[in-house]
Amino acid sequence: MLCVNQKNAQKERLKALLAAKKLRPTRQRLALASFLFDGQPKHVTAEQVMMAAQKRKVPVSLATVYNSLHQFTKAGLLREVLIDQARRYFDTTTGDHHHFFDEVSGELWDIPSGVLRIEGLPPPPSGRKVDGIGVVVRLGKA
Repeated sequence: MLCVNQKNAQKERLKALLAAKKLRPTRQRLALASFLFDGQPKHVTAEQVMMAAQKRKVPVSLATVYNSLHQFTKAGLLREVLIDQARRYFDTTTGDHHHFFDEVSGELWDIPSGVLRIEGLPPPPSGRKVDGIGVVVRLGKA
């Protein structure tokens, strides 16, 4: 459990983090940020963030959770990992890396940068550039 000084320091750190990304540090954003940016890497869905908010007694709607996650992503604080049309994860590790996805459990794990090589990538269409490559290696039961 964090003492009062640690909680205040964490709140100020999160306010500064949001302000540096030009995001207004609303009560709800700060509450979500305290869960997401606690120093532990996370791969979470909006529903998991909503459950964490409810557990912490944070009054927030699922729409606000989605909006905040997308704002954090646009600001570069999160990375969105699209598994398929129905499953999106938000990753607190924003640097270049890839993922393992367990089709059975729904868990997502990082594959460290530099471990996977991409070769033979065709040139992008005229007027476009490659912004990044995100590989998801799907896992099933052995």
